[in-house]
Amino acid sequence: MTLRSVDRPWEALHDVIASNNMAALQAFLETLGPTETARAISRLSQEDQNQLFALLTPAVAAEVIEDVSEKQAADLIEVLPPKQAAAIIDELQSDLQADLLGEICSESAEAILDEMSPEEAEEARELMAFPPDTAGGIMIAEFLAFREDRTIQYVLDRLQRNRETYARYHVQYLYVRDGQGRLTGVLRMHDLLFPERTRRLKELMIPNPLYIEATASIQDLQAFFDEHKLFGVPVVDSETRMLGVVLPHDVEEAALKQADRQFLGTSGIVGGEEFRSMPLALRSRRRLSWLSINIVLNIIAASVIALYQDTLAAAIALAVFLPIISDMSGCSGNQAVAVSMRELTLGLVRPNEMLRVVGKEASLGLINGLVLGILLGGAALLWKQNPVLGLVVGVALMLNTLLAVSLGGLLPLALKRLKLDPALVSGPILTTVTDMCGFFLVLSFATMALPRLS
Repeated sequence: MTLRSVDRPWEALHDVIASNNMAALQAFLETLGPTETARAISRLSQEDQNQLFALLTPAVAAEVIEDVSEKQAADLIEVLPPKQAAAIIDELQSDLQADLLGEICSESAEAILDEMSPEEAEEARELMAFPPDTAGGIMIAEFLAFREDRTIQYVLDRLQRNRETYARYHVQYLYVRDGQGRLTGVLRMHDLLFPERTRRLKELMIPNPLYIEATASIQDLQAFFDEHKLFGVPVVDSETRMLGVVLPHDVEEAALKQADRQFLGTSGIVGGEEFRSMPLALRSRRRLSWLSINIVLNIIAASVIALYQDTLAAAIALAVFLPIISDMSGCSGNQAVAVSMRELTLGLVRPNEMLRVVGKEASLGLINGLVLGILLGGAALLWKQNPVLGLVVGVALMLNTLLAVSLGGLLPLALKRLKLDPALVSGPILTTVTDMCGFFLVLSFATMALPRLS
């Protein structure tokens, strides 16, 4: 392997693609790990990316798709001809099929679904109907299930006849259903080996198996697997008809994706993941959609200062304390936001429990505000030898901290209740309100005590 292929694998990959040698291309891709594959493909031109997938067989192309992030994979798939994209997606597991098709625009997704086999397309549509952060959204539809009146011999014959298909399944258990498709039992695979071939599954199955409903959250699934050390859990609908299986590592991946989305949201990256390989105009538009809102909100907050500019000019020392009060209150409020977001994620609090949350945060805000107010007021007193200045900034910080933590605890619940993304909206609203209130409290108190400040 050359230094070029190690340090700049996209250049080596470009050369292999240009050679139109499929065997050489597959051999080169096998030398790259998942991270290097994703990095190399992201640096290719659109033309090279299209040529890459034109050279690969659908099975190998599917392996490449599995090595990159969902967003990057969706971007790669979306520009391919629908028939070629459908052939690649057919090679993926059902949960990844649904995830990728969900990332693609609806028109392109429908075109690809029309090119897929009817069974695969129907399965993908069913999975796409579930929210991504639920058991239904991350389950796989590849599982083995048989009616309870079937014999061991029937099951073994089916496994043998379909061994090539079933070899791709993640099989640890065999599930047993009644005539209406309701889950009634489970068998471990080794339970098929030793009983008499004429015995029926109903006689051998473990009845009343554990299961989880399709609407269960990621946190519900994490709690389930923490308590039950299983290789998978069946997913059922409201009538206990079996829909799929959730695997533990899929739950871990889904939890990481959920955390990443929340982090991106609180960081002001809207519209999903962002990569520097994306079009410049798209990246700019996504970031500006957040920044433009923030600049408007900050202008509103700063307008409070303009109303009290005479007070500020007469007591210029206040200018030193305004950003301190604003920043400290914002930090306190963001702590409350983080706790509410975490409790919402874990299901420990519901959006309608606003009074309880405000009560808990207000008591904490009163204590912390008093301590922080004394510290800042003491600093003002030592600096200017003016007790009135210390009282003004200290009381303002105390009251603004109380407001910030109460609002910070409340906002995520209120936004969740309005079906808005709490992570995306809580930050700028909280910052604006705490800034406005902090400036107003300091400057209004200072105006009342102006003769003793100037």
